[in-house]
Amino acid sequence: MNVKDKVESLKGVGKKTAALFSKININTIADLLRYYPRNYLIYGEPCDIESAVIGERVAIKASISSYVDVKKVRKLTIVTCNAKDVTGQVRLVWYNSPFLKQVFHIGQTYIFVGNLSVRKNQLIIEHPEYYSIEQYESMKTSMQPIYSLTAGLSNKTVTKGVKAALPLIDEIKDTVPKEIIDKFSLMPLEEAINGVHFPSDFDSMLLCRNRLVFDEFFIFLVRMAMIREHNVKSVNNYVIDDFTEIDKFIANLPFELTNGQREAVNDIKNDISSNSVMNRLIQGDVGSGKTAVAEIAILATVKNGYQAAFMAPTEVLAKQHYDSLIKDYKDYDVRVELLVGSTKLSEKRRIYEALTNGEIDVLVGTHALIQDKVVYNNLALVITDEQHRFGVRQREKLSKKGEDPHVLVMSATPIPRTLAIIMYGDLDISIIKDMPANRKPIKNCVVGPKYRPTAYKFMSDQIGEGHQIYIICPMVEASENVEAENVIEYQERIKEYFSSEVNIAYLHGKMSADEKNDIMESYVRKEIDILISTTVIEVGINNPNSTVMMIENAEKFGLSQLHQLRGRVGRGDAQSYCIMLCSSDNSDAQKRLEILNKSNDGFFIANEDLKLRGPGDFFGVRQSGDMLFMLGDIYNNADILKKASDAVNYLIKESFPLETLSDNNTTVYL
Repeated sequence: MNVKDKVESLKGVGKKTAALFSKININTIADLLRYYPRNYLIYGEPCDIESAVIGERVAIKASISSYVDVKKVRKLTIVTCNAKDVTGQVRLVWYNSPFLKQVFHIGQTYIFVGNLSVRKNQLIIEHPEYYSIEQYESMKTSMQPIYSLTAGLSNKTVTKGVKAALPLIDEIKDTVPKEIIDKFSLMPLEEAINGVHFPSDFDSMLLCRNRLVFDEFFIFLVRMAMIREHNVKSVNNYVIDDFTEIDKFIANLPFELTNGQREAVNDIKNDISSNSVMNRLIQGDVGSGKTAVAEIAILATVKNGYQAAFMAPTEVLAKQHYDSLIKDYKDYDVRVELLVGSTKLSEKRRIYEALTNGEIDVLVGTHALIQDKVVYNNLALVITDEQHRFGVRQREKLSKKGEDPHVLVMSATPIPRTLAIIMYGDLDISIIKDMPANRKPIKNCVVGPKYRPTAYKFMSDQIGEGHQIYIICPMVEASENVEAENVIEYQERIKEYFSSEVNIAYLHGKMSADEKNDIMESYVRKEIDILISTTVIEVGINNPNSTVMMIENAEKFGLSQLHQLRGRVGRGDAQSYCIMLCSSDNSDAQKRLEILNKSNDGFFIANEDLKLRGPGDFFGVRQSGDMLFMLGDIYNNADILKKASDAVNYLIKESFPLETLSDNNTTVYL
């Protein structure tokens, strides 16, 4: 048996379990060993109720002080009881666990573990874990790995599988050259993998994790360096130097371009008319007008006789770009088509043929644009929106649809310039710092849970004025290991606060692509008044009618992610608002949120975020597919990113053949 064998070759992993593993992209033993915990449960010394910190995960030793109450509310079974110690009382709540009525009796003492919150001036722990004093004593100071799961697959099953695979750990190929391991004093790879799954303590886990983060950054930057070397040698096969039509287009716009937009347009003009191919990043804050710059670049390409491709991360966003191009190009004789996963087969065939024959000028779409059946006639410009959602390989695959076409990538992720130079080393960077004159700054507030009913009343008023609302929750559904609001139960709970005429829907990343698209399109069509969502809407919906964004458990998000979420509102003419609900009384959490409260400048926020994050802050709220790396985070691990960059630069200086470095065992989205 070796690490390349199927995961079902492990003892205890049958076909049914292997099928579940496959759903989370674990097919081989190597995949399982590289499937790292997303978090850990640490069981510290219990505290009394009075000293427990609101908003934190706490362990409380308390005695049951009331009878267990079980009641049905719509589809939910809610189980509640009280527990107390000499300092105070806490309300305990479980969902869909009616058997607990037979478990708890007045006077029994347990250790309850969960997230402490306040509702209606009462301390509450939802879905607490519970242990006898003897059980808890044996768990103290241990770190239990928590893995991302799929329906039917338990954390216990993944943990058991990893333990069974560990004897083969030394077969995992180390892709980092020995000279780099020695020069930068890196931990042995097998020690890092073992220690990140089953750490002895927090500090040792951090060291192990840092080695694996280094690997992810290193491999990514090696790939960047190889692309950069290719780009330097690339000659401009598509010289675009007639700008008559785009000058007319700019003059006829219903608004004045900002200085940042003008500079970006001039950068693009200089690139596409030069002797070298364009590879440029347009980095601008949410709402800075990057799409208008993209439209100008596309028009220049088409009016010089070439084709352009515009790839967006979601079908909804692709459709919105398509609609904008149709509207804005109506007087310019530009043939635009939309190609997404849900496009009917007959329509796809028509588009494939028309594209190959040169009868389409601009093709807008999602990953469908890079499928093998898509063949362009004379592709000269490739644009990817929300750059951080596409890996390098995806960008490269789209580029290879032509003969070294010009590449323009756009990102609203406000990365500090020092990190952007490393991350986007293969690209020239244009930054749009100013905002369009007609945009009203979003009004922000950071409040505690007691403000929630007032916020709901404010939302009702906004709905009454014809506007729509976003509510963001960190998690998808209740779990024994989750200490945050979740979208499914949240939808049920808030119905009592709103009129029956208010249409409330929820959205999360575990839904199928069709389900997500249906809901987002319904929201854009104004058929939904309140959309409760995880961070899946961070990119993907442009709805000018949305005026309120409320973020539950705001302290659980990084500042830059909060800023991205906030950017879903304030996209129209009406005044917009962002309500950040902080469930923690931790002073550091409140200090962080206050930065967001006082500023709408994404680049300022990104730099402050970078300064504030510490080594214990890397377990943020991350949705599947949102990040380029499994473990690495360019903010939390900026020092490791710099170290990996130094390592790659050293290899280049020493003329090391980078193409010999393979990525057989490392899951990193390149």
